[in-house]
Amino acid sequence: MRDFGLGEIGAAGADAAPRRGRDGRVVGRPHGRWRRRVAGALLGATVLAAGSLAAVGPAEANAPGSPGIPSAPTTVFTEGFENGEGAAVTPLPDYTGGAPLAETYSADPAWLTSCNGLLVSEQAPATAPAGANCGGFWAANKQMAAALGTWAGGDAATNHSLTAYTQGDPGAGRTELQTVTPIPLSADHRFLTFSVDAAAQNCFTTHPLLAFYLLDGGTARAAFSSPIDPCQHPGQVISGTSVGTYASNGSVLFSGDSAGIRLVNEQASGNGNDGAIDNVRLLDATPQLDQGFAPAQLPVGAPSTLTFTVTNTSELAAKDGWSFTARLPAGLRLDGDSAATTCGSGTAAADAADGSVTVHGDLAAGQQDCTATVRLTSTTGGTYQVCGSAITDPVGVDLPGCASVTFTAPVFDARSHGVRLTSPLLGVGPLPVSAHSCTSLPGDDSHSVLSAGLGSVGGLGVLTTDASGTVDADGTRTAAAHAQATGVNLLGGLITADLVGTSAQARQSLTGTGPGAITSTGTTTLTGLRVAGVAVAADAAPNTTIAVPLVGSLVVNQQTPVAAGKGITVTALSLTLLTGAHVTVAQSTAALLTTTDACPAS
Repeated sequence: MRDFGLGEIGAAGADAAPRRGRDGRVVGRPHGRWRRRVAGALLGATVLAAGSLAAVGPAEANAPGSPGIPSAPTTVFTEGFENGEGAAVTPLPDYTGGAPLAETYSADPAWLTSCNGLLVSEQAPATAPAGANCGGFWAANKQMAAALGTWAGGDAATNHSLTAYTQGDPGAGRTELQTVTPIPLSADHRFLTFSVDAAAQNCFTTHPLLAFYLLDGGTARAAFSSPIDPCQHPGQVISGTSVGTYASNGSVLFSGDSAGIRLVNEQASGNGNDGAIDNVRLLDATPQLDQGFAPAQLPVGAPSTLTFTVTNTSELAAKDGWSFTARLPAGLRLDGDSAATTCGSGTAAADAADGSVTVHGDLAAGQQDCTATVRLTSTTGGTYQVCGSAITDPVGVDLPGCASVTFTAPVFDARSHGVRLTSPLLGVGPLPVSAHSCTSLPGDDSHSVLSAGLGSVGGLGVLTTDASGTVDADGTRTAAAHAQATGVNLLGGLITADLVGTSAQARQSLTGTGPGAITSTGTTTLTGLRVAGVAVAADAAPNTTIAVPLVGSLVVNQQTPVAAGKGITVTALSLTLLTGAHVTVAQSTAALLTTTDACPAS
């Protein structure tokens, strides 16, 4: 600040009263001082316009589960210039930060002379230190420190800040503050950015232009596209001082284990360029990755969309170059041509062969979130869960929580038996029974017996049965059952057969939207069947009924729908006696049920 006269101080305008909400509380001011908070405290800031950043208060901690809702970045390091400070004025190179790092700082000579590079509070002496060369503007340095203390919710009288009330042209691109000791980092492939509480006076002329750089060894990497200008969009104007909390509008994808901070003032002129900084923060602004299925419950074969959402942190700095690969559990089938992304110039690719999705992308400055999507399905029923452990090679994203999708598959109901007798006085069987029922998983079952006696009703020779449920590679499901009886002799030879057998099948293919229609078929095999000495045709029509005088009735090739057409039951011989006894020989049932159907089906 060159000597323009005392009237220049505060020329930015009269004090602006803080904006208040309906409840009377101040809106937009941080509550509580940063340096007094725990190390895990968080900061929130919002980009207002290209090249300018708005000052806002703290936000909630970042966590998975809120896709599209930016959370605050986490603080890796903060400097409030309070360690060991009192009323005395301390030149920046003589200051040592708090434990455990005990950070020290350097700056270009232009920012350590001519009323620059001083740690000042309102309780400082009434006159500037000898050689500070502050002219008649020493009180303005104290005012800026007090305004920053008020803004941060601390003690205006005791708050210290690094002030610069330029009494000459510092030159552009000179370092105003730089850490000496590298700051250790706990993880790699993280997005790092910065924020600072900044104050400015004399905003009617040239403004401070603060540019943050991340130091990777000897390499300075810019974390901004436009410098911070504290005169634009202040959070508040206090006693003629514009103040606010500002975040850089860029970030650095950092892979080192330690980093340094360099704050450069890009303003070359000393006409104005009067400001102060406090609460310098190195922030981990890594975006949050979330994942979710929609719909999350659907039939096998139907498509679900897996959406990956990459949500920026609340300062909304640009995040360029993040990436990840998601590996899906066995049983899920990716549509390899369906991968898409809204993430700027990013890419999304699905590998159906190994069940992986790889996404690369960027978040532009001011962008809250972007997404990548892929369609998938399953031909086998079950619940599939994808968690953060399924994300491999994450670069610049925080791992997501778990998401699950449930594919409901038709339920197999395949059953068969060789013979069954029910009567008021005697019951036999069913035997032998084979069943693969009440499960959506494939499998099979088979049994046989050498003979079966039915008391006075008769007897049979070898009985064999089997039942199965299968799922083809294309997802087609088949329930099947077979039953066979040899040497049939009932009612003292009134009904005889060399062999009778049945086959039942229910089949369902998958379509692009889920399971298709069920096709049921049933057949009966009759070899040498005679009733009262009369041969019965081998191709007897379904449900052929033969009366047996004074005995009862016999139904040959009995076929009955199951569960409203979802399957079929086929019985070779169904004999009903006048005594109330009932005999079934070689019965097979095959059906494909839904999870809401009774099982076994009637």
